Amino acid sequence: MLQPALYLLPSTMSDAPVDSVLPRTNIEMVREIKHYVVENVRTARRFLKRCDREIDIDSITFTTLDEHTRPEDVPAMLDPISQGHSIGVISEAGCPAVADPGADLVAVAQQKGITVIPMVGPSSIIMSLMASGFNGQTFAFNGYLPYESKARAEKLKEMERLIRTRRQTQIFIETPYRNNRLIAELASSLPSGIRLCVASDITGPNQEIVTLPLSKWAKRAYNYDKVPTIFLLYN
Repeated sequence: MLQPALYLLPSTMSDAPVDSVLPRTNIEMVREIKHYVVENVRTARRFLKRCDREIDIDSITFTTLDEHTRPEDVPAMLDPISQGHSIGVISEAGCPAVADPGADLVAVAQQKGITVIPMVGPSSIIMSLMASGFNGQTFAFNGYLPYESKARAEKLKEMERLIRTRRQTQIFIETPYRNNRLIAELASSLPSGIRLCVASDITGPNQEIVTLPLSKWAKRAYNYDKVPTIFLLYN
């Protein structure tokens, strides 16, 4: 029997079998929890069914918390805990509350003194950093780079400065269908000696994590378009 608390449940990031990337404890938890706050209901329902096909999805309450949620609507999402129930938080992929709207719910829970329990699971940010060979003592996740060309160029220049002056690993993502274009852009606009790590399909059957200087990426054949990928830069 779970204690009434806010459980942060990582979800899968690929089509790999759930039990190959999540501990048994997590799967046992999802069988018990009947209230979820999720980034995407359809994705969450599919994830729960992958954990256990016998789960009665129709008996579960889902509340959406995404970038469109009004801040004043967040506290009420915790009401089931005051009624003695547990709440699970599920991101669209990977760890909830890390580069994820779930952080807003966790902040309210902490303010209210509600127990918050993070569970073990995959994080593309941490796993790509682990495998990159880059500085894991100081790093920054930048999310998506600006789309507008001037702001984008300024952001790249800022990241280059932080790499050189603070020895800080820079981590970011791109819309998957623009992955190849991004690599070409980095190779043409940043110093050739800077290293780029491209980590794609993490935990999946086609996982590939490659670190090379931009000078070599400029000559390398690759195709990461439409594949979930995360990028890291460092000296």
